[in-house]
Amino acid sequence: MRLPVQRAIEVCPVEVAVSVLGGTWKLTLVKHLGEGERRFGELGRLVPLANRKTLTRQLRELEEDGIVTRTVHAQVPPRVEYALTELGRSLAPVVAAMDAWGEHFQRATAGRSPSSTASSTGTGSIA
Repeated sequence: MRLPVQRAIEVCPVEVAVSVLGGTWKLTLVKHLGEGERRFGELGRLVPLANRKTLTRQLRELEEDGIVTRTVHAQVPPRVEYALTELGRSLAPVVAAMDAWGEHFQRATAGRSPSSTASSTGTGSIA
């Protein structure tokens, strides 16, 4: 377990979730791996805005935190596959809820200018 996750455990379960899943593209990677094993190149094509270095770092962190497994097949060239662990698969309802909310947000804010969206969401509270 990574040090930031260990520290978050001392604070709050929400902080643990943010520490484990809060990196660039991590939730998107978990979403795609929820559909089954993927090779690194496949993940790169599914997340085209992510560069190789970032994908590698995020996958390593997810592996270290027990969310993802990395399997290296002994062949030439080497084939590496990533899959969710049982703990990673337990994220399915969380990822599905966030995916649905993201779609709702896109529909709700369609047609708004970026400045009006920022000003209308900056002062609200969570109910």
